Amino acid sequence: MTETSHNTHNQGGWLTGLLKFGVPVVISVGLCWLLFRDFDFREMWRLIRTECHFGWIGLGLAISIGSHIFRAMRWQIQLRALGVNPPLFYLVLSIFGTYAVNLVFPRLGEVWRTGYIAERQHAPFTTVFGSMVADRLADTVTVALLTIFTFIVASGSLLSYLAQNQAVYESLRSLVLSPWLWGAIVAAVAFCWWFLRRKTGNRLVVKIQKAVKELWQGFAVIVSMPGKGRWLLLTVGVWGCYFLQMYVQFFAFGFTADVAAQYGVTAVLVTFVLSSISMGVPSNGGIGPWQWAVIFALGIYGLDGARAGAFANLVLGCNTLLLIALGLFTFAAIALNKRSITKQTQHKTN
Repeated sequence: MTETSHNTHNQGGWLTGLLKFGVPVVISVGLCWLLFRDFDFREMWRLIRTECHFGWIGLGLAISIGSHIFRAMRWQIQLRALGVNPPLFYLVLSIFGTYAVNLVFPRLGEVWRTGYIAERQHAPFTTVFGSMVADRLADTVTVALLTIFTFIVASGSLLSYLAQNQAVYESLRSLVLSPWLWGAIVAAVAFCWWFLRRKTGNRLVVKIQKAVKELWQGFAVIVSMPGKGRWLLLTVGVWGCYFLQMYVQFFAFGFTADVAAQYGVTAVLVTFVLSSISMGVPSNGGIGPWQWAVIFALGIYGLDGARAGAFANLVLGCNTLLLIALGLFTFAAIALNKRSITKQTQHKTN
């Protein structure tokens, strides 16, 4: 490799790293600035200190651990169908570690858990990665179905809110009816179809086509694998835990409990779905997009920014602390396991 090509490679790697890790940080910081530039933090802390019932927050965090365990059990079914059979305990650790890594390096957690399980089970990385992508795509489909269901159930509240906020209504209307948006979607779909079907000798293109096919195979295994019923049941368990966590944490404050009492489970469902959609925005652990979504959702039901912000920041803050604690436990457990394996290997050698 020449010096010029080496420098070009380094520059490309630097740019890729900047885009991968810098953009989420910029998004998080930018959204937080927009959200909190006129925010009354003194009032928020007063509300948290004097009006929060932390027992409900703790119960919600316990339920969230259940969602991680269900996710590990679901992934185990997919991996077994591909001939990879790791113990459930280490799959649970991989899920804990995923969310902890994502706090620092968004989206890198999925790559980390793939590499960890592939290395531990001596399995092909692409096979495990395909099953992980299938796991995430299943979540995307679930969020889409929940979104459709929620907008049908909560249409009255949403239309009432939009009627009172004409600027928001006009912005959404212009976006949905924009020929540029639909033209871009059609063009993107057509390009992907052409790109994946074209015959070429270009190594990079062939490599991408092969990777996409492997990812599709990892997703398609869901249809043919044994235990599909249990997999679907665990999917309900994962998302049921997510929703139940949000629901019980509504009772942490009197004002959010009043929203749930007045508008029923629909208000919680709207908040839950909007917060779930926000997690698709690249950011560090949802910081920025998640609060924005929750504050917006609670605003639909009449909560002002200070109270909605107190709820959103406390819930996300406590969940982030839990993920850090689970991450520390995970990496400590992995280190101890590796040390134990090393000692056993040395003992057998001697």
